[in-house]
Amino acid sequence: MKVTLNHGGHFYTSRGGCLTRLVVLSIAVMVGAWLLPHFGIGIAVETSGAVILTAIVISILNNTLRPILIVIALPSNPVILNLLLFAINVLIILLASELVSGFSVDGIGAAALLSIVIMAVNFLLELPNRILNRKTLDNSASQSPSYSNDNTDDEGFTPYEEIEN
Repeated sequence: MKVTLNHGGHFYTSRGGCLTRLVVLSIAVMVGAWLLPHFGIGIAVETSGAVILTAIVISILNNTLRPILIVIALPSNPVILNLLLFAINVLIILLASELVSGFSVDGIGAAALLSIVIMAVNFLLELPNRILNRKTLDNSASQSPSYSNDNTDDEGFTPYEEIEN
């Protein structure tokens, strides 16, 4: 079973995938803005328009600034690279809070916790699609490839044929 849209694209990578990612990111920002202030973390979103604008700004920064910073950080080892990717996410959230009026984050710690909430919500909202895609991959991998009866591969050689000079 494959999750597809009417025009044949996959759920998250189709033409509507950009809108889907913005909706998921908006939901994640709303969850973070609702959840974190209960624990005394300074994050505030004033309006629903600020949530949508924040999601758009974070998406734009992820698509422009993040690849540049990743290329700069690439020579590092994998552990440091993962920490730098997390720091890049925090930096993007801090930049978004400076660019969007109605969205405020009080410091690096609050941005780090919001980044963790966004990653968790994004993971949970993508989970059904990942499970469905895994089933699709498992079904296609479990089907055995069809071999011809003459025991030859694509170039017409048998498995034990030797090449003579």
